Amino acid sequence: MISTRNSLENVEVVGLGQACVDYLGRIPAYPREDGKVELTDLYTQCGGPASTALVTLSRFGIKTAFLGSISDDPFGVEIRKGLKEEKVDATFLKVSPGYTSQFAFIAITKKSSARTIFWDRGSVPHLTSNDIDLSPFSHAHVLHTDGLMLEASIEAANQAKDRGMTIVMDAGTLRRGCRELVSLVDVLIASQGFGEALVGSGEPHEKTLEALAQWGPREVIITLGAKGSVGWSNGTITSQDAFSVEVMDTTGAGDVYHGAYIYGLLQGWNMPECMRFASAASALKCTEIGGRKGIPTLEKVNDLLKKA
Repeated sequence: MISTRNSLENVEVVGLGQACVDYLGRIPAYPREDGKVELTDLYTQCGGPASTALVTLSRFGIKTAFLGSISDDPFGVEIRKGLKEEKVDATFLKVSPGYTSQFAFIAITKKSSARTIFWDRGSVPHLTSNDIDLSPFSHAHVLHTDGLMLEASIEAANQAKDRGMTIVMDAGTLRRGCRELVSLVDVLIASQGFGEALVGSGEPHEKTLEALAQWGPREVIITLGAKGSVGWSNGTITSQDAFSVEVMDTTGAGDVYHGAYIYGLLQGWNMPECMRFASAASALKCTEIGGRKGIPTLEKVNDLLKKA
């Protein structure tokens, strides 16, 4: 018990949200409806927004812990194994026997490297507010949530605020009730789709950033895929181009961006510095297939930044 307690006291980032198993297949072209296409490659990796962000941090040498919900099915076994292999603490990963854990199948088109995701969230119950207790993480600086388990995320955010932690949210999809959670967040990193769902498509990025900032975060970043990212802080807009790499697969690029951005926060960097580092890390991930395999080392990210 003493060893476990000491280990948790060393955790710097606590993540809450999704973890899953990804099956990734490469196809020459996406088929028409009612058609078929042959897979040329098939890969299996673990994934999930919050958990992949933590794996990114772990590879950068940051001690992390994951709060999530899985079952004892084969997917759950792989998820737990994957976290352990990546040195992400899973002491409080809740395992509910007799359900199914989350999984996804991802079709990657060879020529464009575009990916289409089919996913099932599983039948395992979400974490609730009663499952959340951040007190064991006495030295944690950051809470990162992907917002899927809304009740648990709001409870965690409230506890994190009481503990003086910085709260970072991966806002992928605009869901009912998420505004309450966003109001508690310090750094909101949103997908382009999240912003468009709020203000409409085709609106200037500045309008979207300002609308999201009105919800409460002190920093708002919108990731734009191959077009880079844009951020807002204290009324100042920052643009960051994507780094040029040979893209194999974009799966997990946003998750890696979030993890790398948090790394920058832990170093005390300002928003433009965090965005540049995160953009480089997410670009390098895209040179490999799958959300986890391509996560770069700190050395590789720094090498890319030096060459840019």
